[in-house]
Amino acid sequence: MAIRIERQSSHCGVLILLLIFSLAPGSVSGQESIVPLQLSFSDPGARSMGFGGAFVALADDATAALANPAGLVQLLRPEVSIEARSWNYSTPYTVGGRAEGLPSGVGIDTTAGLTAAKSDYDVTGLSFLSVAYPIDNWSFALFRHEYANLRFFGATQGLFGGGSNCCQIRLWDQEWTNDLDIVSYGLSAAYRLSEKLSVGLGIVYYDSSLTATTAEFLWDEDTTESFFEPNSYLPDRSVRNLTLFVDDSDWALSGGFLWTLSESWRFGGVYRQGFETTIGTEVTAGQAVDFGVPPGGVIFRATGIPLDFPDIYGFGFVYRGPDGHLTVSLQWDHVEYSDIANSIGLDNSTIDDADELHLGAEYVFFGSTPIIAIRLGTWLESDHQERATTDDPFTRALQPGGDDEMHYTAGLGVAFERFQIDLAMDFADLVDTVSLSAIYNF
Repeated sequence: MAIRIERQSSHCGVLILLLIFSLAPGSVSGQESIVPLQLSFSDPGARSMGFGGAFVALADDATAALANPAGLVQLLRPEVSIEARSWNYSTPYTVGGRAEGLPSGVGIDTTAGLTAAKSDYDVTGLSFLSVAYPIDNWSFALFRHEYANLRFFGATQGLFGGGSNCCQIRLWDQEWTNDLDIVSYGLSAAYRLSEKLSVGLGIVYYDSSLTATTAEFLWDEDTTESFFEPNSYLPDRSVRNLTLFVDDSDWALSGGFLWTLSESWRFGGVYRQGFETTIGTEVTAGQAVDFGVPPGGVIFRATGIPLDFPDIYGFGFVYRGPDGHLTVSLQWDHVEYSDIANSIGLDNSTIDDADELHLGAEYVFFGSTPIIAIRLGTWLESDHQERATTDDPFTRALQPGGDDEMHYTAGLGVAFERFQIDLAMDFADLVDTVSLSAIYNF
């Protein structure tokens, strides 16, 4: 039985975002590091979440500073908004199995097809904070938004290819650790052009930090038996260590409008410009393979590589019943994830743009003291996972693309004269979110 090491070693995290960058020149070409990152493009506030994220044509509280700046003109008094969110991420990735051919039946090579695992991560934090101040036909707001907060941990345990009787292939096993934080700070302003039309503009500062490491390992011993056995990730069997890092900031613009069509109908739209950051990469030698430098020595390093985050467009309608009890909101968002692929220059894969459909409703019990509101919503998150465009079986197996995902939301609001508390939950296969927010006007 012939054994061949497959040097093109990679892994796939199937989530809202996959970033790919080739880390190696010349003698180590073909190596890719794939960094699973989940970004939140949803509007802030538990009230918005309860509506299934269909908030761009409502935007009637201080969270409008980000959701749709034009909505700030609806505020009659200064207002403070604060939100805490808890996320439970479940990140699938390929852990092993067969990229091609039939399993040999030896050791761990017994699965016809791929096997997957999940990296679970829970995080809770202050996701949004804003202060809005109306002045005549103007309104201004300052805000802070947690754009992304994600940790990912994963490892492969034997990804095989080749025939069942000869030419067996095993990719170098890998361990990954990714740590992503993106926080934005913004200033928004809105102006009422007429009783029916308002416009808004925002300038946003993004501070991004990412450290993604990939450690590659040979199997435990140079034997046929060990080739088909689990990997212990021994230090003396390390091949290379790859690091992708970001520590950068950028400015971007946002804008929106709000148009009152009638007493019952409103139409709104928003645009958020994607920001740009720069990537640095470094490849260092391990102990098991001689790259011409001592273990820990730098094989390759590059900095200043541009990476563009997506532009976002959103449009929505709101219907409010004559008595004000029932409100129904519908929204369409377009997220240009292809900006990522275009800026990096992917050759063997692509990332499709995403279209999101949001629908939500609220019923308010005005007769209660305090006023109670209940909300239900749902939204469709279309597939925007990294997808291979090459015929290479390993690349296609590890970069298969994703599936459309449905989110279901529910919320509750309690409003006093100057104070409001909202609670909401968003459930989906890959991430569950709980939001608690408060609004105070003075």
